[in-house]
Amino acid sequence: MRGERTRVAVLDRALWLTTAAGLDGLSLSQIADALGVSKSGLFAHWRSKEALQLAVIEHARAQWTDQVIRPALKEPRGVRRLWGVHNRRLDFYEAEILPGRCFFANAHFEFNARPGPVHDRLAAELREWMRFLTSLAADGVALGELREGTDPGDLAYEVESLGVCAVMQVPVLGADTTFRHARRALLDHLRGVVTDPTILPELT
Repeated sequence: MRGERTRVAVLDRALWLTTAAGLDGLSLSQIADALGVSKSGLFAHWRSKEALQLAVIEHARAQWTDQVIRPALKEPRGVRRLWGVHNRRLDFYEAEILPGRCFFANAHFEFNARPGPVHDRLAAELREWMRFLTSLAADGVALGELREGTDPGDLAYEVESLGVCAVMQVPVLGADTTFRHARRALLDHLRGVVTDPTILPELT
C-alpha cells in the first residue's frame, strides 16, 4: 500500500510538472527532488524516462475520466451530454487544476512531430477521444435531437477545436473572455443544428 501511495504521489506531481515544463523535460531526478525522495526508490516503479512518460499519460487519462467524462455522463444521452462534456472540460480548465490547464493539448503540440512510443500513445488517446465525442454527436442524430444531415464527425471536430483553442488563448486573453467565448460559440452552433433549442441551457 505504501508503494502504491508513493506511485500515485509521484504521478500526481509529474502530471503537474509536465503541464508547466513539458513532458520531455520530465526526469526521475526532477520528481525525486520535488518530493524529497531518493531517485533510486523511483526506479522500483519506472526503469526509464520513457516508462515514466507513458505512466504520466495514463495518469492524465484517469484524471480526465474522473473529472470531465464521468460527471458529464450524468447528462441525458445526445446533445445535452455532448454539451456537458464541453462544459465540464472548460470547468476543469477554469479550476486551474494543472498549471498548463490541459495535459493533452500541451503534450500533443510537444510530440506532434516526434515519432516514438510517447507520440504513438498520445495519438491513440486522441483517436479514442475523438471517437468518444463523435459517438455523443451520433447519439444526438439517432435520437432526433440533431437535424437531418448533421455530420457527427464534423460536430466532434468543432467541439474539440473550441476546447483546444481555449487552452491556447487563455494565457493571453484571460479566463473570463476565453471561456465565455468557448461556451457561447458551441451553444450558438448547437442551436443552429438541434431540432429543439429548448433542451440547451441559457448562459447568463
